[in-house]
Amino acid sequence: MAGGRPRAFDSDRALDQALEVFWRQGYEGTAISDLTKAMGINNAPSLYNAFGNKEQLFSKVLDRYADGPARYIRAAFDQPTARGAVESLLHGAADATTDPDHPRGCITVQGALACSPGAEAARAELTARRAAGEAALRARLERAAADGELPAGSDPEGLARYFTTIYQGVAVQAAGGATREQLHQIVDTAMTVWPAPATT
Repeated sequence: MAGGRPRAFDSDRALDQALEVFWRQGYEGTAISDLTKAMGINNAPSLYNAFGNKEQLFSKVLDRYADGPARYIRAAFDQPTARGAVESLLHGAADATTDPDHPRGCITVQGALACSPGAEAARAELTARRAAGEAALRARLERAAADGELPAGSDPEGLARYFTTIYQGVAVQAAGGATREQLHQIVDTAMTVWPAPATT
């Protein structure tokens, strides 16, 4: 409409509400009516007009998640050592996935693990985001190997796969009710596989 009225809702807040719904219910378990109700939007056409279809909204929500509850991931990669980065990443996951202000677990791990063919695009996006995270970790460990931080003979690719599996396992355990303390203990145990420096 000409000179349209400003939207009656805060889009950032609406995305936060959508994030909570998708996080709690998963992609396929979330209906458009769940989203419009949570986001304070009158009807589905208004939601589509503001954020695109469900799949597009989900993608925006994942970006919001990366910038909000999962911002610890970027902070971890800013650590000066690879070991510090991995420890920060895993302990950050233990804290984030048990944060009482949010649903337990991780939206990128749980969001579309099991879904029908109609939700395949959402599952593919989550799979791609998880793969990108593992690739970033592998690159960080390869750099550590090249810089001598990891001893000769270390396997950066295998370590990246291992620590990614621990990272995702933390989220699954958190969603299943594991305590924050239990998850930190798991992380401490996992870090014992870190390659020891070669002795002369």
